[in-house]
This record gives sequence, structure tokens and C-alpha cells, in this order.
Amino acid sequence: MRCSTQTEGRALPWLSWTLGLALLGLLVAWGLWKKGRLFLSRGGQRATDGGTGGLVVGEMKGFAVGACRLICKPSALAQALAKNLSQLAELEADSWSWKAWPNLQTAVQFLWPPHEPLEFARDYLQLADKGLVALDWVIGPPASKARKVSHAPDVASVLLVVPNATGAITRNLHQLCRLALQSGYYPVIFNRRGHNGCPLATLKLQPFGEPADLKEAVAYVQFRHPSATLFAVSEGSGSGLLLSYLGERGSSSGLAGVACLSPVLKAQEWFERGTPWWYEWSSLLLQKRRISRYADVLREVTEVDAALGSRSLRAFEEALLCHGKSQKGGWEAYWDRNEPLRDVDEVAVPVLCLCSADDPIQGLPDGTIPWELFCTNPYFFLLLSPHGGHCGFFGKDPGTSWGHSAALESLRTVVEFFRTEEMPPRRSSCLHHRRPQGTSPHPEASPLARQLPQGTFSWQRSYTR
Repeated sequence: MRCSTQTEGRALPWLSWTLGLALLGLLVAWGLWKKGRLFLSRGGQRATDGGTGGLVVGEMKGFAVGACRLICKPSALAQALAKNLSQLAELEADSWSWKAWPNLQTAVQFLWPPHEPLEFARDYLQLADKGLVALDWVIGPPASKARKVSHAPDVASVLLVVPNATGAITRNLHQLCRLALQSGYYPVIFNRRGHNGCPLATLKLQPFGEPADLKEAVAYVQFRHPSATLFAVSEGSGSGLLLSYLGERGSSSGLAGVACLSPVLKAQEWFERGTPWWYEWSSLLLQKRRISRYADVLREVTEVDAALGSRSLRAFEEALLCHGKSQKGGWEAYWDRNEPLRDVDEVAVPVLCLCSADDPIQGLPDGTIPWELFCTNPYFFLLLSPHGGHCGFFGKDPGTSWGHSAALESLRTVVEFFRTEEMPPRRSSCLHHRRPQGTSPHPEASPLARQLPQGTFSWQRSYTR
């Protein structure tokens, strides 16, 4: 089965440049006018203390990690994370030259083209219902000759990357995958149905927190690399899908460790509250363009015209996924099925959530972060930074993000911790008493992958940039 291999990162360079130049110009002028004292777009409320809404990160409980705080339930793993993260010089605020510009950091990471685009080898995976998702395996920079191989190499660690809900392969993801590749991971990007050049083969769209497709993708990765340790990182609103998967799968997730960059932890409230105009507008533009390709056929099952005419992310989501012929209930019922933390008590894998107190997309942390979750659940760790914007976390220059270094360091720490600890194979209320699946020093195929016969998966390999 041969399908298009064009990704949105390639198909829309002119759109990225136009949006980036226009919005960056506006944001620079706005920032100069405010003289570094930015407003978060939540009812015009002034952001004091560097844009944290009065929240002084350094005075919060938890472990001091550079200029950040690691907030979590005390445990041996928490101590190991605090120790190793503290050794990253990038977490010292003195090296953050862009810390007064959270909106600018966010706009650059989401709208500006990558400095050096990566090259991908794409697998199209046919799902049980005949739908398609795409897995983009990161080979390296375009100059790399490794792309001439027809199969993925044997690797020790695979990093599954879940983009934000728009599906765009952002500058932020290019930077993350490049660093992961340099650090010994084999990154692979999960593309939802109809996203990033993946054809919409059925009339089913991807709800915000429906993990069925991701479950099949994880099983496929395990099937292709049965001896590899599998990790996952999500970007922004993509955390809704990844956290839903962790809650539904529990100890059978097949993941050894997870990191979420600027996660949306209260998704329904996030949609209802709204986001800054420039993010709302650009996200709607990308999603409407994607949906318009299939408007004629989607009219059979959903209110696609209302979605294309919507002026907010909530209206778009509601029209497309809550009022179709096959949809049950309305807005509230939709979130009963898709809220990221609905099954959080079942999560059995260490999860690091990297958040910024000046995140302009999320809003002030006192109302957007479920503090009790991190203080009581031994699997969840919050690394809260006073600055960084939304998936920005710039250090000395915008070419790198210290958030990526922190995320990969947390995954390395988790594996090393469980390899040196004796873990009985039973779940306990204390994190000391379980080994996440996939962290065994003698890895083998996961139970799910072992049950799958040859020929279970249908895929087609192609190469993209």
C-alpha cells in the first residue's frame, strides 16, 4: 500500500515563515512596549515576579533543581531525579537569556521553521479498523547517508514522540529529536489519522484523549524492536493522548519512562478558558486546512461546516467530535471519555511533567496544575520552572532547549535507578516496589508483542524530510 510521504513540515514552509515573521514582529513590538513586564492573557491579569502571577518558584516545597523546583511525593527515585537534574548547568537561570519573553519563546518554537530539518523514514501502519497512522523514524540530518537502509537498525532505546494536538512537526520537536539522536535514542514521531500528511483512510477522527491508535502503534514499535527499551515524550496538548494511554494501559503500557513538555493536564478547562489570540488563530488555521481536504466525506458523520467556520479551539473540537452521528452525548460526555487524567490512578510508569510558571498558553500555574496529584502519586514528578513559556525553555540561544536535556536526563535516571534496585514484581503504594515494564537489564519482547504473529501489521516504508 503506497501513500503520500509529504509531511506538513515540508508542505507548508511558506506558511510557517509568513506566520513566524508576522507574529514575531508583533510580539517583539509588544514586548518592547511592555519593557519586559509581560501580561499573561488570562483576563488581563498582570504577571508579577517575572510572569509567574505572584508565584515564587524558589520558595515552594520540593527539591531545589537549579532555578526550578522538583515537586513530588518523597521517594528514592525522587532523590535520584533531583540529584541528577541538579547537575545540569542548563537549569541555572543565569544562562536563560530569553527568560523575560515567554510569548516569544513559545511563538518561535511553534511557528518558526527548524534551523536544520531532520530526515525521516516513514512507516504507514494500518489499524484494526482499516484506518492509517504514520510513524516517522528520525534518521538524521539530510546529509546523512543512513537513510539508504531499508529497515531500522537494532537499537537499545526507542523514543516515541507525541506531537501537540495540531499534529505539526514543530521546531521544538526537531530540536528534541536531534538531541535524542545524539544521546543514543532512536526517535520515532507518532502521527495521528489525517495529520502531517498521513491520509484519512476512514471516517473516524482522532479524539483528544482516545488512546486506541497509540496502543496499536506502541505494539508495532515493540514488534519491530522487541529488545529495545521504549520511552515516550509528549509536546504540549499531545500530553492528553499520552497520559490517557498510560492510564488505560496501566502496568501494560510497555514504556519505561515518560516526559511531558508543558502538558495540558486539565484539558476541558483549557479548551473552555481559551488561549492567546495568536496561538488560537494559528492552531485553528492548521487544523481547518487539514480537515478541509476531507470536508465532502466528513459531512456524512460530523458537523464539518460548523468546524470550518469556528473561531475558537473549543468550538472546533465540539463541532467536529461531539455532535456527529456516531458521537454519544455532548461536550461534558466527550470529556468524560477524553480527559487526560481520568484514569490517573492506574498509571504505573514514572512521568516527569516539565512546566513553566509563565506559560502563556496554559495560564497561571495555581489554577492549571493539579498540585495534589504530584504530592500524593509516586509516579508523577513536576519540574516547575519560573521561566520558559510553552515548550520554549531557551538557554543561551533559541537553537537549543534545556527542557529537552532535562526530559532525556529524567528518562536516563529512571532506567539507571530501576536497574540498580531490587524490585519485586508487584504493585505497591510506594514507588520502591515495582519495576516499570521495559526496564529489565535483560530486555525481551513485551507480552503484547510476543502474542502478535508475523503479518499482524501492515506497513509501508518511505523516506521524507
